[in-house]
Amino acid sequence: MSGPDAWDGDLAALLREVDGWTAGLARTLDELARERLEGTDATGAVRARVSGTGRLTGLDIDARGLRDLDHEGVAWAVMEAVAAARSALGDRLTELTGGPADGATDPLAAHVERVMREG
Repeated sequence: MSGPDAWDGDLAALLREVDGWTAGLARTLDELARERLEGTDATGAVRARVSGTGRLTGLDIDARGLRDLDHEGVAWAVMEAVAAARSALGDRLTELTGGPADGATDPLAAHVERVMREG
């Protein structure tokens, strides 16, 4: 069997295939959870690190790079760095899973992208 369209009525085989998919996904998510990814703002003055689950684990701010920014500018730089780190996480997940098959668009892509950006 090679996908949902290939189902020929063998429910047990379909369930075994789904079990295989979910086990593979669980292994991939476990692997990803152990990784750490980074992102920076456009200036490189702020660097954020996130876990493979998207949790912020570190934030480095180069004071020299932020001299010309007010408090709002610093906040935007931090948000940009965190978003870049979470985007790297999304890219890594796509790399590990191979992305959508046959060039199909992922129906959840917009939602996942929003979560990766906004947390």
